[in-house]
Amino acid sequence: MSHESSIHQAQTIILRELLFTPAAKFTLLQKATTLESDHVKFHLARLVELGYVSKTPEGYVLTIKGKEYANKLDTDKNEIERQPKSAIILVIENKEGHFLFQERLKHPYYGFWGFPGGKIRWGETILQAGARELQEETGLLAELVYRGVYHEHVLSEENAIIEDKIFHVIYGSGPKGTLIESFEGGRNEWSSYDDIASKGSTYKSFETEYAVGLGKESFVELTQSYTNEEF
Repeated sequence: MSHESSIHQAQTIILRELLFTPAAKFTLLQKATTLESDHVKFHLARLVELGYVSKTPEGYVLTIKGKEYANKLDTDKNEIERQPKSAIILVIENKEGHFLFQERLKHPYYGFWGFPGGKIRWGETILQAGARELQEETGLLAELVYRGVYHEHVLSEENAIIEDKIFHVIYGSGPKGTLIESFEGGRNEWSSYDDIASKGSTYKSFETEYAVGLGKESFVELTQSYTNEEF
C-alpha cells in the first residue's frame, strides 16, 4: 500500500524551493510558481493538509514527512524520482536436500517457477521481512541467514526498463510447520533443483538466486529480458 499522495506540479515546485531554505515567505513561493496568489494559497493549503509543509512565524517550512518526500525530488526536472523496489528472496532447504519452490499464479510472470519472496515493508529489517513472507506464503518457520544482494533490471521487448529490483537473498534451514501447498496467487512445492530447472518455466534469474542463496555469490547485478507475453 502506498503512503504517498500524488501532488500537483506547482506543489512540487514549492517543495523544491523549501528544500533549499530553512523557511520561505509566501512571496518567494509565489514567485517560484509564477501563479496567482489564490492558486498558490490553494496549493500551500493542500501541502499542509498532506503533512508535507507547516506554517511558522518565519514562513513556510518542510515537516519531517515533507523533508523525506522532497528528498526524492530530481531537482533539475522538478519531479519525484522512481526508486528501485526492495524485496527478499528465500532459498529454503530441508534435511532431504530439497528446496522450497513456488509457482507464481498472478501477473506479472504468471506461471513462472522460482523461490518464494516478497516486498520489504516499511520499518522491517530484512530478516523480519523474510520470516514474515515465509510464514505468510508457506506456513513455515526456519533458521534464516542473510546471504547477499541480487540487483536486477528487467527489459521489455522494446528494450525499456520495466522493473528495477534489489533482492536481498536469504538462506533458510531446518524448516518447521505444515506447508501451505496453494494460496491465492501461487502454489508451493518441495523439489530438487534439477527437477524445477528442467520445467523450462523458471525465472531467468533462477540460477543466480540459487548461487547467492547457497553462498557461492554475494553480490550480482544483471539485466534480464522478457517478452511481453512472458511478463
